[in-house]
This record gives sequence, structure tokens and C-alpha cells, in this order.
Amino acid sequence: MTELEILQSVLDEWKAGVDAHEPKQVAALFADDAIFQGLHLYGVGPDDVAAYYDSQPRGLRASYGVLETRRLADDLVLGYLAVDFTFTDRPPLSVYLSLIVRHVGDSWQIAHYQVSKL
Repeated sequence: MTELEILQSVLDEWKAGVDAHEPKQVAALFADDAIFQGLHLYGVGPDDVAAYYDSQPRGLRASYGVLETRRLADDLVLGYLAVDFTFTDRPPLSVYLSLIVRHVGDSWQIAHYQVSKL
């Protein structure tokens, strides 16, 4: 798989979980030691990821575009994305997302996730 295909396979599942307000589905994409930085304080691991997404409002939707990819090692891919989050009751929020996905067993897991507003 190319770097873009790897990222899209993970991010399509992430988007499906966000859009369906399924925090455990989103958290399952993260490694046990994943560093997660949303727009609140950072956390480590799937439990913190699930708590973060559980706190998000129902009706939240995500759309993303991959801006850059890099293969850092055979089992590591970096992605830099533009992400728009839409809500049912307020204007959209545009952010940038950097993430590193790591190949573990038969799947790719998010090892690092950091959002920034510019």
C-alpha cells in the first residue's frame, strides 16, 4: 500500500466513528501507548481517546484532506491533513491534524495524533 492508501484506510474508519458518535470505535484505531492531543488537554491511549470523543456533541461530522505524507520507516507513516468538523448548532471548525500511524500485526494503528488551529 502507498502512504496515502494507508492513511485513508485508517482515517476513513476514524471518520465513520466520529460521524456515528461511536467513541469506542474511534479509540480502537489508537495504539495502547498513543499520544493524543485534540483541542483539550492531551491523553495517552485508547481510554483517553474514547473519553475525548464521547464528550463531543452528537451530530459532529468530520471531513478531511490529506496534504502531505511521509514514510518514516517500513512500519511508520506520517500524515498532515486539513480537517473540517461540522456541527448541528454552530459554525464549522477547520483544523490541521498531524498523525503517525504504526503497523502492528495485521493493522495500522494511530500512534500519535495532534490537532492545531491556525
